[in-house]
Amino acid sequence: MTQLSAAQNKPSDGSKALYGGKGTRRITVRDITLAKERGEKWPMLTAYDAMTASVFDEAGIPVLLVGDSAGNCHLGYDTTVPVTLDQMTMLSAAVVRGTGRSLIVADLPFGSYQEGPVQALRSATRLVKEAGVGAVKLEGGERSHDQIRLLVESGIPVMAHIGLTPQSVNAMGYRVQGRGEEAAAQLLRDAKAVQDAGAFAVVLELVPAELAAEVTRTLHIPTVGIGAGPETDAQVLVWTDMLGLTSGRVPKFVKKYADLREVMGSAAKSFAEDVVGGAFPLEEHSVH
Repeated sequence: MTQLSAAQNKPSDGSKALYGGKGTRRITVRDITLAKERGEKWPMLTAYDAMTASVFDEAGIPVLLVGDSAGNCHLGYDTTVPVTLDQMTMLSAAVVRGTGRSLIVADLPFGSYQEGPVQALRSATRLVKEAGVGAVKLEGGERSHDQIRLLVESGIPVMAHIGLTPQSVNAMGYRVQGRGEEAAAQLLRDAKAVQDAGAFAVVLELVPAELAAEVTRTLHIPTVGIGAGPETDAQVLVWTDMLGLTSGRVPKFVKKYADLREVMGSAAKSFAEDVVGGAFPLEEHSVH
């Protein structure tokens, strides 16, 4: 597929593009569906607080994911498994308050929907009513079909998540999903199952590029890739990875667009040296 510039990626029918478009209302799942019909690609980033979310919202990012990845990059957990629904509700509400245009999608954390559709509806309802999100995301393909269907029938838009599902790390580990004929066939079944259940989009994580391209061609709902090659309808990254704030090893599929860890560390050292050396505060920083 030929790489498109941002200008070439804008719709030709007079409607507003998802990325960078201006407006006084929030983006909806219908806007996402129309973008798929136009062949328009769009970006998604994670966000976990009002300030960061406001920056991305002002930058024109159309969809922000309040991911349970907050467990790894903000709460100090080794995995996403310990993240609670209370924590997701608090973080999601902050992101909603910090934005005005982006569609806010919140993860249902581990243990908040696995018991079945009724538990999933109860959990998702909290995120919609208390946090004000526009959609929820949950992991699993065929195994989550019934949960997705009940949420959608109840008026709660659902973004599905298949391939590598981090909440299942204790069972599957962190490895590429869909390699081999049998595994690829299962991933295709999962993709079709979440579409059949009514999901408005599906995240494909750590899936071979060729398989992700096949899923994207097969489905009429948008695919969102993370480590799934260039042919998906959208791309998502964890913002702390994207801006170089994550310490240590990051996944191969991450592109670092800035080095905030270096910037923040350097600023903190400068502040400390000024305090120790008496260069801060000066007269102009004092109140009289």
